[in-house]
Amino acid sequence: MASQTIVNKDNAYKKQSYAWYMVALMTIAYMFSFIDRYILGLLIEPIKADLGLSDTQIGLLLGPAFAIFYATMGLPLGYLADRAKRVSIVSIGIMIWSLATVASGFAQKFSHLFIARMTVGIGEATLSPCALSIISDSFPEEKRGRPIGFYTMGMSLGPAFAYLSGAAVLIWTKSMDLIQLPIIGALSPWQLAFIIVGLPGIILALFVYLLKEPKRPETHNPSKNINEGISTAMNYFYNRGWVLASFILPACVMTIIAYSQAWIPAMFERTWGMDPSRYAFINGILILCLGPLSNNAAGWMADYLTNKGYKDGGLRIVILGSVILIPTAVLAPLLPNPTLCFVVLGINLIGIAFTSSSALIALLKIIPADLKGISVAFYLMCISISGLLLGPTAVGLLNDYVFGVDGVRYSMSLVPLVFGVPVLFMIPFMRRYYLKEIDKI
Repeated sequence: MASQTIVNKDNAYKKQSYAWYMVALMTIAYMFSFIDRYILGLLIEPIKADLGLSDTQIGLLLGPAFAIFYATMGLPLGYLADRAKRVSIVSIGIMIWSLATVASGFAQKFSHLFIARMTVGIGEATLSPCALSIISDSFPEEKRGRPIGFYTMGMSLGPAFAYLSGAAVLIWTKSMDLIQLPIIGALSPWQLAFIIVGLPGIILALFVYLLKEPKRPETHNPSKNINEGISTAMNYFYNRGWVLASFILPACVMTIIAYSQAWIPAMFERTWGMDPSRYAFINGILILCLGPLSNNAAGWMADYLTNKGYKDGGLRIVILGSVILIPTAVLAPLLPNPTLCFVVLGINLIGIAFTSSSALIALLKIIPADLKGISVAFYLMCISISGLLLGPTAVGLLNDYVFGVDGVRYSMSLVPLVFGVPVLFMIPFMRRYYLKEIDKI
């Protein structure tokens, strides 16, 4: 009997260890996805100079080009995540977005970059619906906050490594106009940066492909018909509009702010004359120090509140994150010097991490097992459309038509003010609907 107990404990330990190994790989993939998104923001000025682009065109590359397929492919891929082998879907997606990032390094004009960014969006749309479904099926509800918080740490690590790797490439190539590579020929430093950050994802795709698919819960019984499956999900979302709004609206504001911050390297250069490589190094270290800690803290805090009997533990962290996030986003660009701006941006980063991690925890708390993948896809579609279409594009338009290219700091302050303040006033009402939904479970 004692030996049987030891065997059971050993099996449970191995199962838990493998679950965390899957979480680690999904987190690395999430990190790589953000590296491939954020590297463009660091390279705005050299790309504009080489390709002759306007701020509005850069805004389109930073937002809509990526969002067109990242958002619209989400629902069918979420449908697949509830029915097909999730690790294979993720592996194919990583391969697609990594090759598209490499292809960005060979762009010769705006349309080339636009198509490459759209393809990156297609690949990255596969990740979170599958990854969060895998994580949810690998851990019990009361222990789900920490792995989800760990996974969303990729949202901090990705930009950090994007800035640090970008800084390294820019410093390395600072004295060069063109880099000569065998077979490929002459490349600009910004082109080489895309190639360098895209190649490692191809290897990661192979590791993910070798993962074992986790067992789905017994209650998992999704519709086999795609139209019926999506229709069922849409009816579910429609009937719970205010419930979902309780964490989706703050998350939408979070993405609008986060994606508009792709303009921050240009803001530091235009406002204070800071070299992009210096900005990238400082900001990369700042994100690396604060981001992962904040993402994990959000998961730990949500688990702690849940275990203490707070039914809306995840939502409480969403609210806390929003209260930190919005005022600091308005204030940071208006500060008189780069040092103060970095300090407030560090606080802003904590708000982004709290909101992004806990919104997913709040979502999975109320979603049935057979709708997890498509629900995550719907959530990502909402925040991506708002964040990517409104955030960077709004800043680019305000630069070109209102404040001028040197007034980018005012554009960046106005965007969170307009979109964020109304949501803060709506939070008490949205929380009421969320608590009523939990009572029905």
